[in-house]
Parts: sequence; C-alpha cells; structure tokens
Amino acid sequence: MKLSGEKLLLTMASANDLDFICRIETDENLWYFEEYVESDKDVVREEYIQKIEEKENRTSYDFIVTIATDKNKKPIGLAQLWNDSEHRKSWEIGFAILPENGGKGYGSEAAKVLLKFAFEKLCAHKVFGMCNTNNTRSAVLMENIGMRKEAIFKEELFWQNKWVDQYYFSILEREYFAGAKP
Repeated sequence: MKLSGEKLLLTMASANDLDFICRIETDENLWYFEEYVESDKDVVREEYIQKIEEKENRTSYDFIVTIATDKNKKPIGLAQLWNDSEHRKSWEIGFAILPENGGKGYGSEAAKVLLKFAFEKLCAHKVFGMCNTNNTRSAVLMENIGMRKEAIFKEELFWQNKWVDQYYFSILEREYFAGAKP
C-alpha cells in the first residue's frame, strides 16, 4: 500500500525495510523525548515481522517515508497509525523524520497523509497523538495539522529521571471533514 502527499510517499513497511526500522526505532537521539527506547534490534525486528505479517483485522499501519522525487527511495522517516480502541474507532498517530531531513515540513506532510488515510479509508472517529510537553516541535506540528490540545496529563512520563507532563492532542472525524485539515 502506498499513500502520496505533495512531496512525500508513504509505503507500507515490508521485510525489506527491517534494517531501517530497527535503526530508527533504537536510535535514542531520535526518540529523545520518549520515556523508553528499545535498544535490542532483535526485539524490534520480531515485533515488526509480526506486524508486517498481519493481514486481516489490521490494528496498526507502519509506513516508510520517502521523498517522492527520490528515484532511490531512500527512507527519511517512519509514520504510524495504530488502533487504540476498535469500538470507539480511535487511532493514535506517530511519526519520526531523520534529523538530517528535519525542518523541511516532511513531518507535517507525513502526519497530514496519515490523517487523510485514517479518516477517509479507515473510517476513524478520532485520531490522537501524545507527546512529552518538552517536545515543542511535535506539539506545534500536531496543532498545525488541525489537532487540538485536549489535555495535559500531569507527571505522566518518567523522563530524564524526573516526572514530566504529557500533552494529548486529537481531531474528530467531523472536524477533519469540516475543514480542520490544513
């Protein structure tokens, strides 16, 4: 499966992408604001093999992000959706763009493509994302793509040996279709 944006192509992760996925998922610098980063590439590989092999009743979608004009299709990031609550039709969004490609709007575009997929293909009722309150770039990105800050979970994450707050952003199906999408 492929999803297209203006400048990006999101391609469903496959076994051919496992080395890149393992590298990106275990990069502590890339996930600096996360509470925990898996360091064992074998654990990551096994988790993604199971996800890739899941065909029916899919509960997550993992996409490799590439620049659409790049003939070599060199991966620049990972964009993900996973089902938080099937009966509520609620999906969580996640994304990471390699630092050398940061600041160019690729994260925002990848997230917009995920929102479109979630609402127009998966019939989501709600899409949400969460971030450490210190991760201002992620918070600004979610606001810029039409998500609203709904909550601040106090002392939700144990990060850098202290308790920190976490933002909760979301957008509803009716908001997306009413034009909340940028």
